[in-house]
Amino acid sequence: MPTRYFIRLPDPAQARGKDLALAFSAHGAEAFAAQLQAALRDDSLYRRWKATQPVEDDDNGDDEREDPLAALDPTASVSGEQNDLSIDLVVTTTLSGHVLKHRLRILSGPHWELRDVRSG
Repeated sequence: MPTRYFIRLPDPAQARGKDLALAFSAHGAEAFAAQLQAALRDDSLYRRWKATQPVEDDDNGDDEREDPLAALDPTASVSGEQNDLSIDLVVTTTLSGHVLKHRLRILSGPHWELRDVRSG
């Protein structure tokens, strides 16, 4: 069942993650929404982020274990709206809140707020 997350970017100019190669490059509500939607539907952002992480020494040789942060939702949708100086995003996805928050931290760093969560 999908969940709707209501996200605010209080200062869109600051909504950039630590690694600028992975961070939002958007300007405007629709562009922020499109970039977040792509990050939820496609594994490109996750793969680029994963490539920047230190390699873990895996004693059991199981390099193929599934990373829960790699989850995707090809039907995720994100809409954006300018609200005074901030941007409000509405995310509808079946992904867990943990995965959504991880993608937002990559894209925006700490410069976002979770305002509400609702089913469907």
